[in-house]
Amino acid sequence: MSDVLGGMGRATTMAGRSIRISGRNTDAFITSLVLPVMLMLVFVYLFGGAIDTGTAYVTYVVPGILILCASFGGATTAVGVSEDMKGGIIDRFRSLDVGGTAILAGHVAASTVRNLASTVLVLAVALLIGFEPTPTIAGALAATGLLVAFLVAISWLSAAFGLLARTPETAGGFTFLMTFLPYPSSAFVRIDSMPTWLHDFARHQPVTSLIESLRGLLLNEPVGTAPWTALAWCAGILTVAVALSGALFGMRTR
Repeated sequence: MSDVLGGMGRATTMAGRSIRISGRNTDAFITSLVLPVMLMLVFVYLFGGAIDTGTAYVTYVVPGILILCASFGGATTAVGVSEDMKGGIIDRFRSLDVGGTAILAGHVAASTVRNLASTVLVLAVALLIGFEPTPTIAGALAATGLLVAFLVAISWLSAAFGLLARTPETAGGFTFLMTFLPYPSSAFVRIDSMPTWLHDFARHQPVTSLIESLRGLLLNEPVGTAPWTALAWCAGILTVAVALSGALFGMRTR
């Protein structure tokens, strides 16, 4: 029990450190907050009038923007982990009996907190420009839980990529990969409007079920099995990412 509490305490300390570092990196912090809002405004006001989704475009696009925001913010964890590995601070932590799990969990926790803050900002702006969610209490809680699950899973995967990358610049490439994934999905346009050869991928890739779940839960519409599919994707990604990051951390710190 004391080992578990000690590990949690070290992870909390590492999370606090990562949050403080984020606060000092003003450019990256502002970008993570402003970019999703700017993208939402661009899609709603520049492209929304030309896209037929069967409903007000702001109502359709906000769940996708939330996932885009989470993907971008979670992916930046790779850069933070890579910078730690390159800077030599990991050796100091290990000499203080701070294990790899606590270090990586700290990065993941900090990423989750940062991204929840940017999510709140995106939702606030969405409400100002006409988004009108009508969730039940259970629906709102379920949507929040799914979003947090995705944030944690993608942040752990990002941490693994940060260990795999040899430089922070290479780790930054993961950000592009994760921010691209929502585009071939139902985030911004209906899947049936895409080329036929893209339909299967768009319907069955990880973020589509998550976006459809958020859309249904926030608008109090039927969601079917989409939330369970999304949760299964998050659990699978998290399981693989934790195992992979543990193995990679051991290899990088031998």
